[in-house]
Amino acid sequence: MNRIICILMMLTSSLALNNCNKNADSKAPLIGKNTDKLENDLLNPIVLNHLGRLSDPQVSPDGKRIVYGVTYTSIEEDKRNRELFVMDIDGSNNCRITSTNTSESNARWLDNDRILFLCQGKLWVMQADGTDRRQITGTERPIDEFSLSPDGGRLLFISRIKASTKPTDIDPALNKASGRVIDDLMYRHWDCFVEDIPHSFVASFDGESLSSETDLLEGQPFELPTLPFGDIGELCWSPDGKSIAYSCRKLTGVDYAVSTNTDIYLKDLETGKEVNLSQGMMGYDTAPRFSPCGKFLVWNSMEREGYEADKNRLMFHSFEDGTTRDLTADFRYNVESVTWMKDSKGLYFTSCAEGITHVFVMDLASGQIRRITNGWYNCGPVQLAGSPAEGETLIGTFVSMSMPTELVSIDPVSGEYTQLSFENSHLLDQLTMGRVEERWITTTDNKKMLTWIVYPPHFDPQKKYPAVLFCAGGPQSTLSQGWSYRWCHQLIAANGYIVILPNRRGTTAFGQEWTEQISGDYAGQNMRDYLSAVDHMKREPYVDGNRIAAVGASYGGYSVFYLAGTHSDRFAAFIAHAGIFNTEHMYMTTEEIWFPHWDNGGAPWDKNPVAVRHYAQSPHKRVQHWNKPILITHGELDYRVPVDQAMAAYNAALLNGVPARLVLFPDENHWILKAQNNILWNRIFFEFLDKYLK
Repeated sequence: MNRIICILMMLTSSLALNNCNKNADSKAPLIGKNTDKLENDLLNPIVLNHLGRLSDPQVSPDGKRIVYGVTYTSIEEDKRNRELFVMDIDGSNNCRITSTNTSESNARWLDNDRILFLCQGKLWVMQADGTDRRQITGTERPIDEFSLSPDGGRLLFISRIKASTKPTDIDPALNKASGRVIDDLMYRHWDCFVEDIPHSFVASFDGESLSSETDLLEGQPFELPTLPFGDIGELCWSPDGKSIAYSCRKLTGVDYAVSTNTDIYLKDLETGKEVNLSQGMMGYDTAPRFSPCGKFLVWNSMEREGYEADKNRLMFHSFEDGTTRDLTADFRYNVESVTWMKDSKGLYFTSCAEGITHVFVMDLASGQIRRITNGWYNCGPVQLAGSPAEGETLIGTFVSMSMPTELVSIDPVSGEYTQLSFENSHLLDQLTMGRVEERWITTTDNKKMLTWIVYPPHFDPQKKYPAVLFCAGGPQSTLSQGWSYRWCHQLIAANGYIVILPNRRGTTAFGQEWTEQISGDYAGQNMRDYLSAVDHMKREPYVDGNRIAAVGASYGGYSVFYLAGTHSDRFAAFIAHAGIFNTEHMYMTTEEIWFPHWDNGGAPWDKNPVAVRHYAQSPHKRVQHWNKPILITHGELDYRVPVDQAMAAYNAALLNGVPARLVLFPDENHWILKAQNNILWNRIFFEFLDKYLK
């Protein structure tokens, strides 16, 4: 019955699309062969890249409609394009409202009938049906993101300002010189040299144009928001529109490179007066959110400086008495994505707890926290729709290992899901996904470790299958119910492999003790956790213990390099992407120095026991014990784990007589993002696995 309802909803959406906007195609622009009718029921890299990527749902002020975006991929053109859609709050009347060759993003409701959005760095407005599209004038600055003030009279936006010395600054005649003049650290970050940085600006807005533009950090050399992943969510309007709270790391150079001390500032837009609300709080302080009544502010906060995996607390500041307190001192997990109740008496947030990201609700009066959602779905940030009289609902997204992101409404009392969008049903309905299983495996120190197992589609327990151990990155991260376009576990399973996904020590959804054990002990208990998962699965009659590979990226790549020299012939092959091979050299070539300093226990020249032990266990010091084939891949624009780590590992493997292959991507960073590179990477990945495991 549910399947019939889903099909009817999809048909209704398609008809509404044609009626709603005759200039828009009735189907997503999936460019390539066999995108409507697949050759078989198994996921492959082409189909993976043709899945629409849904994101950023926004509820209209009256709570009756949702605007959201979907990104589509053209493999032939090696590019992605994002289009906008509008639907009613119950999922009906789903209309695609843009159909262009340039991406539309950051769509926000100007009122109940008009939508503001960005296209090619410019601000535009259109009716909610996609008509009457016109550009907002008043600034020549390219805009990265924006946020509208509560009364609609001002616009907060992010743009870039110059932040480096160029040859022409030294001599205007040197207009063809390419030299970079560097006098301090953090001269490159993530995947680019820091030649400009983001600043945030406020401008008056009359619905047609911008004016009276002001830089919130005028004359200051700091980033707002903080690179590389900070966004407009690090700034927040007060309900009266007179103030802005923002997160900023007011440090530069060496101080910036060795610290995470990001504070919450409150800036009065009328007087220009500013106060640091998190003064003396030394870790990450991010994502401020005003209560609707304007009396309170909450933000995420990590206690310790230089540590990105500290517990993410929820701090509560009262403007009436000036006090700040931790609302989640007794809550075991990290807090993310806060949404206030309309009456300011409580709030909703998401948290990854025991391997799944759920929605929680907190009552401020009692401090009680209750989990709302259930099931094997990761939930995204939620927004409120409806009213207490008519019945409120939460609008957000959910995703699993077997389904890309879709829009969903959630009952705030029962936690019941209602799926609103079916973006990829025309492809997913033709695919058979592998069964996902939850196992709690006993570790060598007698603890229980959540390990996800993904079986090949059409799994037959009477057969024997090769297996792949997936080593998570981070190292502080979680293998959860997410869908990845870079490491798609269902894609590995579709190629005939059992996928083993252990949430080893260092993962973040099982309490701080579990998370923190890995710091200073990269080669210790978490490596034994990997082997516990492998040894457990080898006892299953359908797992071929002689045909198991270890694969992973970043810290997962470190894990692969280390296991290659210590595995006691448990593995038949290894694949490392963007992995740390030489921890000593990595310390001195990565950009965010605070990260290896914390996790390694100090610098290579420090003499404390933790640092000495850590660097002595660097994977490069065990390469003489490598004895199985290894594939090494890396992006040349990766400044987090620089590409020479991959080249050193490859060279060392060949010099030690180990069969090895090196694949470098000159135009990729820590991640392989471009469509054709993604397909190439996957084909080489499976060709290598098949050669040595099949």
